[in-house]
Amino acid sequence: MTEAPHLLVTEEDGILIATLNRPEKYNALSLQMMASLEEAVGRFRDTPALKVMLIRATGRYFSSGADLKEGGSRERPATGSAIREMHRRLPSRMRQIWDEMEHIEKPFVVAHQGVCVGGSLEMSLSCDFRLAAAGASYSFPEAKFGVLPATNGVSRLTRVVGPHWARFLIMANLPATAQEALVMGLVHKVFPDDAFEQEVMAFCRHLTQQNGEMMGTAKITIELAADLGADQAAAVERLANSALMLAPSYAEGVARHIASIGKPKS
Repeated sequence: MTEAPHLLVTEEDGILIATLNRPEKYNALSLQMMASLEEAVGRFRDTPALKVMLIRATGRYFSSGADLKEGGSRERPATGSAIREMHRRLPSRMRQIWDEMEHIEKPFVVAHQGVCVGGSLEMSLSCDFRLAAAGASYSFPEAKFGVLPATNGVSRLTRVVGPHWARFLIMANLPATAQEALVMGLVHKVFPDDAFEQEVMAFCRHLTQQNGEMMGTAKITIELAADLGADQAAAVERLANSALMLAPSYAEGVARHIASIGKPKS
């Protein structure tokens, strides 16, 4: 019997939807799934008609993380430098895919309908928006093995939630519920389980209506502002906005806004 594809890729209303599809394996991130995800990310990057990429999953788990059974037969590196190089160049190409998602000037949305663990949480940290169902939960199991999550688990997590909550998830090795993740700033919104899919698609459709140049410029500017001092960040903000304000869409948008003031909403 032919195995179902590990990743399903569809398009809807300018949204590229990538669905993790190994529910019987808790959506573990297999090499096949990662290769398909890398292809989908490239398709999203190179197709102007696609405005948003949504990553979601089928089944009870969003994902249990990397498929450890696939990696179990590989010989472990014998030196620290070799281990560091292994993390940088995993056969799954996780690091390269996460980096590409962060650099593409379009929004990535990830929707957690269930348990999100390890490598799948690291993937989610590379997305621009993280949405959770009320029943979702989050954890890094790596501490159980005496190691750290090393493809965004420390670096991007700390950037997103700060050292305070990074200690809770990594050092204390404690899980977080969806509501706790919202308090941490790990997710942007939590929706009821029974309305989750509809709310996620409504959010993605909303993003498709935003100005694409603004979205791409904002993605870069926000990342730079997080790294720079206040004066330099303000200068980057002005520089970015000067380019946007030269576009015809700026004057057109202002005119539409002024015309809409005072009109009743339909």
